[in-house]
Amino acid sequence: MHYSPSVLLYSRFSDFDIGLFKAGKHFRLYDKLGSHVVEHEGTTGTYFAVWAPNADAVSVIGNFNGWNNEAHYLGARWDGSGIWEGFIPNIGQGEAYKYFIRSNSGGYFERADPYALYCEEPPRTASIVWNTWYEWQDQEWMNRRPQFNALDKPISVYEVHLASWRRDPSNPDRFLSYRELARDLVEYVTHMGFTHVEFMPVMEHPFLGSWGYQVTGYFAPTSRFGSPQDFMFLIESLHRAGIGVYLDWVPSHFPGDAHGLYNYDGSHLYEHADPRQGFHPDWSSYIFNYGRNEVRSFLISNALFWFDRYHADGLRVDAVASMLYLDYSRKEGEWVPNQYGGRENLDAVSFLKELNEVAYGNYGDIQMIAEESTSWPGVSHPTWQGGLGFGMKWMMGWMNDTLRYFAKEPIYRRYHQQELTFSTVYAFTENFMLPLSHDEVVHGKGALVSKMPGDEWQRFANLRLLYAFMYTHPGTKLLFMGGEFGQTSEWSHDYSLDWHLTQYEPHKGVENMMCDLNRLYKNEPALYDFNFAGYGFEWIDQSDSENCVLVYCRKGHHWQEYVVVVANLTPVARHDYRIGLPHNGTWSEIFNSDKHDYWGSGVVNHYPKEAEMESWQGKAQSISISLPPSGITVWKLKEHPDVSNSNYSENNIKEEKKKKAPKGLSDGK
Repeated sequence: MHYSPSVLLYSRFSDFDIGLFKAGKHFRLYDKLGSHVVEHEGTTGTYFAVWAPNADAVSVIGNFNGWNNEAHYLGARWDGSGIWEGFIPNIGQGEAYKYFIRSNSGGYFERADPYALYCEEPPRTASIVWNTWYEWQDQEWMNRRPQFNALDKPISVYEVHLASWRRDPSNPDRFLSYRELARDLVEYVTHMGFTHVEFMPVMEHPFLGSWGYQVTGYFAPTSRFGSPQDFMFLIESLHRAGIGVYLDWVPSHFPGDAHGLYNYDGSHLYEHADPRQGFHPDWSSYIFNYGRNEVRSFLISNALFWFDRYHADGLRVDAVASMLYLDYSRKEGEWVPNQYGGRENLDAVSFLKELNEVAYGNYGDIQMIAEESTSWPGVSHPTWQGGLGFGMKWMMGWMNDTLRYFAKEPIYRRYHQQELTFSTVYAFTENFMLPLSHDEVVHGKGALVSKMPGDEWQRFANLRLLYAFMYTHPGTKLLFMGGEFGQTSEWSHDYSLDWHLTQYEPHKGVENMMCDLNRLYKNEPALYDFNFAGYGFEWIDQSDSENCVLVYCRKGHHWQEYVVVVANLTPVARHDYRIGLPHNGTWSEIFNSDKHDYWGSGVVNHYPKEAEMESWQGKAQSISISLPPSGITVWKLKEHPDVSNSNYSENNIKEEKKKKAPKGLSDGK
């Protein structure tokens, strides 16, 4: 046992804390482990605690002791927890430090603190003594969050990579700070009308080219843009503007950097020892050991930390599929079956269920969102129904099918209409979010607009059509930055978005339409009331593949809120096109993606249409309209002369709900 006279025996752990930690049930470890400025015996200093059960000795090194690894030894607890701790007087906030670990296998390591609240700016790697005190002024948002963050509310997410959203125009190599983003980003997202932002991982990461997905500081927002309090100010500013904040979170793997979690105390502490279980071949990173109780406590504590200390409104959990399957991205013989001989990672499944139960149990008005690309059943179903307990799941099938369809020349689309319609076959099996994310505009895939066929006008018309289809399709929405104005170059993390493009009409038109789409989405309950229930959607006609036209209805709680959507998927305007309607009365066009303001050709329906009692597409009434080329038009009932003449009454709605009851929302929802 090593003690230093300059390190005093002091502990923040009770026996109960240790019991919870060993059992994997301590979910506020950030209050205990790490570095904390405290007063002990009348002296202010810093308490340090680190989990290193296979260490023979642990000391704290830093500027305060000249990085002398023999100056400040911590003491090992006597309870077998593997925790080393101690109090060093007269050092406080702002001190840089690491742990010097001598392994019982004979190795020596300098490690950053896994529970550090702040880190040196990369490429430096030391932890910094800090606190997360902040006088929050977003109470109005927090009180009303259930109204803005629920599954039956409009959720349109703007995905942002902070280092490349916008840079200093006078110095393109300089990042905007959290506080500068609190001005510029908040103003822009408010103008565009998105309900939420999602930040690609802000947790400290050494390599900018990982986009934040190779995390070394799980409890520290990256210092590239400022202090923890500066990041809190950004979140607070978004909240005060009525915008929710989701954080990308990576519990699936971590990098092998020398100061990070890998081989932390000379043993495979956080990861599996067997590389068939502990090494990720795709990302050359290491996989958490979800069966180890202390690791589960670390990860679940980290999830709750961002809700507790940073007022996050949700976590988008990265690479869930890689966690669920033992053979993910592995060849035969390169993976270890579970105890039943199967490919399911039972420890990861158990961990994800507990994660979601604890998250929703403590914060019932947040969202847990799974990036999961397989057909694993019940990802967004409650755990008590056998699901994983997420609130939402990315709809990767919709994204792949839709982009594949839109990449086709219009002349061939008549043969592939089922690629667009197939998503509604399974759209209500999960609580789906429709993603057009960063993954679709990197690694040679090009920008979204570059995937579209035709000349410049057709490409931009198709892009507007894609977005309008996305916003009228069941499910919540996510769009990666730059897509909202038709960025033409593939995204690069090293450069700002091409903001100069917005001065040109095609790009300004897309941006104008996205503002109006977000407004339409928020103002029309039919587009969000029943995002995840089959009775919120009805095909009116999906059979006109010859003309590549789709007609469908989105339904709210009341039939007066219904909207009818007509998509013309070829660049040919169609006049006098008849569509069936769910009610008689006067119908008006409330959105058209071909408006001149959007750089469209202006094939719009200026005047309301009175429904004619002519049966069409299975409906008793219909109207004849003009369809814009490569465009979507949305119609809503403005006047209804006689409710009794409607062929769809409130009683019909109630009966349909009984037939198409939803599978169940997530825990806490």
